[in-house]
Amino acid sequence: MKNYFLNFCLLLFSTLVFSQAGHIMQGVGSVNMSMGGAATAQPLDISGALHWNPATISAFNGSILKFDIGFFSSSPELSSTVPEFDINGQPTGNFFNGVTEDDRGISPLPALAFVWGKEDSKHTFGASAFGISGFGVTFPESTTNPINLPQGQGGFGRIESDYILLQVGFAWAYDISDQFSIGVQPTINYATLELIPNPTANPNQSGYPSTDKATAIGFGGQVGVFFNSESGFKAGASYKTTQSFSDFDLDNTYLDGSTATNEFNMDYPAILSFGLGYSLGNIDLAVDYRLVDYENTDGFSETGWTPTAAVSGFGWENINIISAGIQYKGIDKLPIRAGYTYSSNPINSDVAFFNIPATAIIKNAFQLGFTYKASDAFSFDAVYHYGSSGDATTGPVLNPQFIQNFPPYGAIPDSEVSYDMTTSMIMIGASYTFGKSKNNNN
Repeated sequence: MKNYFLNFCLLLFSTLVFSQAGHIMQGVGSVNMSMGGAATAQPLDISGALHWNPATISAFNGSILKFDIGFFSSSPELSSTVPEFDINGQPTGNFFNGVTEDDRGISPLPALAFVWGKEDSKHTFGASAFGISGFGVTFPESTTNPINLPQGQGGFGRIESDYILLQVGFAWAYDISDQFSIGVQPTINYATLELIPNPTANPNQSGYPSTDKATAIGFGGQVGVFFNSESGFKAGASYKTTQSFSDFDLDNTYLDGSTATNEFNMDYPAILSFGLGYSLGNIDLAVDYRLVDYENTDGFSETGWTPTAAVSGFGWENINIISAGIQYKGIDKLPIRAGYTYSSNPINSDVAFFNIPATAIIKNAFQLGFTYKASDAFSFDAVYHYGSSGDATTGPVLNPQFIQNFPPYGAIPDSEVSYDMTTSMIMIGASYTFGKSKNNNN
């Protein structure tokens, strides 16, 4: 649009597509998702048990196979307002603003789990492959929103991202007594990342580049404890270590045809979980508390600009997550469940710009699901999820050229970026039990 706007508009896109890159899913699989993700002390199914506390797989016996597939969609909305400047760099008193909506379609979310053990054995084993984090945004080119202006006019044009994190785990649980068990689970992770454009690279005269898809491998682990009393009261705790990844080696192509490479490291944060559960008659209750440690996670602990106007990190704060769920089993062959998840926002207003549009920031999530028990061995599950970011995340537009005069991070006076979103998902699953389970909750 205005030529005097070009001086800082190229810097509007920082970590636009990375705002979901530490997203902690509310749950894994249809059953666990329908309980709001609460499973640290209430193992209603093997997927939730394997993901949140490996010690709880001791509640299952025989061989159980579970598969789920979710169909996830989100509706991010990105808005920006910037002041217009005259040819001398002085504000005119006018503003340029606009809104862009994501036009991406539905994304799949798979989960596969298997647990086996013998009734007279103190050992239970499990294996899982879960899509625990993933995102994709597509904001089309626009002439009415500063961020989505064509790059030749000082914006970023079409903004698109794809990120997938697949975690494979191998769990072992041991019954120390009839009521107390421990569990361990090493994990292997595979992630892919593609960015259009790439804010972690140095811009050149034509702007920020686009990348080819890059991959990274990560390793970590999880330990847990589980107490299951005869009175129906249950308690559990688990710690999932940081999933430490190799660097993404990003092959960049600029608009002028030149090429370059850069590296970016993005780990998955450590998670500390505590849970309580209670089962009485036809009712199962569960509540979990989690602390997610972004402040000590590479890719999130640092923030700000590099000397070459690339983004050095995202500045996320630690978050608290509360998950709660209830299951009612009074209907023959048709247990029904409801769950709620609350999450705090890791992004403060000073660094909101570095996390546009933070489409994974879901403050309130609601889930409703059920199981149909077709036979003693075979069952179907389904859940519907709806989430909202609550209040929009808002902060000033940042420009490294303004750092000296307008700290922190070079905030542009009277500018604003704002983003919020809703999410929805339908997930279905099936479970087959090869042997009798000793978990009374199923």
